[in-house]
Amino acid sequence: MLQNFILRAGAATPPHTSASAIAIGTGGPFGAEGPIIATGGALGSLIGQWTHVTADERKTLLAAGAAAGMAAVFAAPVSAVLLAIELLLFERRARSLIPVALAAVVGAGMHVLFEGSAPMFPMPAIAAPDLIALATYVVIGAIVGAVSVGVTRLTYAIEDGFEKLPIHWMWWPALGGLVVGAVGYVMPRTLGVGYDNITAVISGQIGLAGLVALCLLKLLSWSVALGSGTSGGTLAPLFTIGGALGGALGIVAVMLAPWLHVDPRLAALVSMAAMFSGASRALLTSVVFALETTQQPHVLLPLLGACTSATLVSGLMMRTTIMSEKIERRGVRVPADYSADYLERILVGAACSRDVVTLATSQRVADVIAWFHEGKVEGV
Repeated sequence: MLQNFILRAGAATPPHTSASAIAIGTGGPFGAEGPIIATGGALGSLIGQWTHVTADERKTLLAAGAAAGMAAVFAAPVSAVLLAIELLLFERRARSLIPVALAAVVGAGMHVLFEGSAPMFPMPAIAAPDLIALATYVVIGAIVGAVSVGVTRLTYAIEDGFEKLPIHWMWWPALGGLVVGAVGYVMPRTLGVGYDNITAVISGQIGLAGLVALCLLKLLSWSVALGSGTSGGTLAPLFTIGGALGGALGIVAVMLAPWLHVDPRLAALVSMAAMFSGASRALLTSVVFALETTQQPHVLLPLLGACTSATLVSGLMMRTTIMSEKIERRGVRVPADYSADYLERILVGAACSRDVVTLATSQRVADVIAWFHEGKVEGV
């Protein structure tokens, strides 16, 4: 949604927040961060439209609102700024970075004021991994990156399936709700935003069978609900699915190869971040977000390795991301990289010739054609 606003020159209207609130409040398997980020972005865009600023300034205001919303939910201002850069602005200029950073600081400050300064996802202290364990986390990240591609394709395949149903689209969310309710009846953990599930997974409070069940059933519930057109956040579900998968892989590694020195809790954390990194290609956002929300100083290196390998594998297997697939299906090309403008790095004098070729207004067309055929002028 936010990328669509960005591609429309930052012009946006408030999203269907009430619909998202109802879906999440009644047990929908979505994260509350999605509607909050979208609402903040839309408010920033509306301020830009009311004050009659330029299109670039509206984009910056939209990104600032989105960053403030994310920082307010998770108390993660740095990752909120990186999210705006990697998924919205695709640039890192002072004129856009400074407003976004200030907005993120304000959002995080509000979180501290009302919720305190404790980490969003507390977990026991993690020791620094050795070299063998670090390499294992990188491999786990690559596996999760491949799984993230499957998650993206599954979600859009379900959406395509709903579009083929011989019923009106307004019934799709109702059908999705039936699946969500049935899955929730089997495993209540799949209902709701699931932030407590993330904490339980990375704290090692769930066993192998529970992790496998949570991974598969949360994926089923969320992908069907999202494919049916129900509005909600994708960040928390991806973290839950990735964390449960990584925790299960970590337990299996401990059982079959204890010499790898894998900590299942750290495996869950790096897989959580790697899932989002592979699905969205927001590499730095994923790394810093996991670091900020757990406040664990020794997880940075395995996070960086796992998220990098996940992003690499995902990029090789799929051109689009879970954020851009729907937009690109509509024929809109979403930028995937950001770089300095080439024209801003060269001078006019270095690119243009000083010997300017001119034509007189009094020349006849026949004379000009003959002059072209002679080819005596360089570059003509």
